[in-house]
Amino acid sequence: MESGDGAYITTVEGHRLLDLNNNFTTNVLGHNPPAVQTALHAAIDTGVSFGNPVEAETELARMLIERIASVDKVKFSCSASEAALSSVRIARAYTRRSKIAKFEGGYHGFTDTLQVSWHPHSDGAAGEDANPTPLADGAGIPEVDVANIVPLTQNDWPGTERILRAQAADIACVILELESASGGLVTLDVDFVSRLRELTTELGIVLIFDETVTLRAGAGGLQAEYGVMPDLTVMGKIVGGGFPLGAVGGSAEIMSVLDSGLVSISGTHHGHKISVAAGIATLQQLDAAAFDRLNAMAGRVMHELNEWSMARGSTFSIYGRGISHMAYGFMNEPGLQIRTHRDYWRNLDDDRTQTLSLELANRGFFPVARGDFSLSLPMTDDDITSFIETTKEIVRDIEG
Repeated sequence: MESGDGAYITTVEGHRLLDLNNNFTTNVLGHNPPAVQTALHAAIDTGVSFGNPVEAETELARMLIERIASVDKVKFSCSASEAALSSVRIARAYTRRSKIAKFEGGYHGFTDTLQVSWHPHSDGAAGEDANPTPLADGAGIPEVDVANIVPLTQNDWPGTERILRAQAADIACVILELESASGGLVTLDVDFVSRLRELTTELGIVLIFDETVTLRAGAGGLQAEYGVMPDLTVMGKIVGGGFPLGAVGGSAEIMSVLDSGLVSISGTHHGHKISVAAGIATLQQLDAAAFDRLNAMAGRVMHELNEWSMARGSTFSIYGRGISHMAYGFMNEPGLQIRTHRDYWRNLDDDRTQTLSLELANRGFFPVARGDFSLSLPMTDDDITSFIETTKEIVRDIEG
């Protein structure tokens, strides 16, 4: 890429594309938003970094606390990967347990501790559906980290309850995405999440929601829509306004392990002055009207393309909860529902989905190659119409 302005990016070859990648959902205000640019210049004029707290860091923390009902205190880091790792350390210190339960397909950063059971494995190595086996997602991850992961299956309540009850004495936390992203988009049922909240409370297990992507669903994140409060929340992407920033927030009781000195989480650039300034400016723009508009655009894309696809008997569909991050794909047969990570890698026609992604780029749109995409506020009704109609044309060409 060479430059970006509003909803569009321009490549080094001079191609102008509607940006549906948006730095993997980060750029909710698009590129070069005036409010963020103004805040950045003002922040830079008074120094870049000091290695000590700045007033803006406290201001951003207060904004997050006001927006997210489950958050009483906030600890900043440089990325959501670090924030997820911090949340696990806090949970382990609080419970004095070591194991981590996570759902297959959930991505919580690139750390050895959590990069397990993320990408699809269709060769049988991942174990039976009812008893998933933890698998390192690549080389260089020690076996001790893999052994500390207890994999679960999304939306499988009997299996989840059985596994958690059996290993509760060793499990410090359950970490999850209410709607997964990088490992394939799967939406958790509200009832499933509510029951999980009840069970983790009963078993003394810390419940962690990773809202790195889904914080763009609304001011309170997707947890507000679900009506379920976790113990800890992992945040990133939009909270830094396009700059590197992560945060973990949660109840005062659990976060107190930081105040006591029992847990040390520090970094030279944690809560960086410039990132915090961009984050404040971004959240100030994301009022109720902004979220309504983002979700309305998403609802239109999902409704129009799925209605069209069903009418023609196509295996193509848009899936997700209808927030401004969604996914598209060709299924093996019409009407298939993606309810677990294994549904995703068993039923998605990856070749045709990848072909659609490439052809979208050829025709002026830039999604994430794997099939997910996100919207930004500068997008117009005409942009959305063009994306919908172009997608229809490509699907017709692929299906014949």
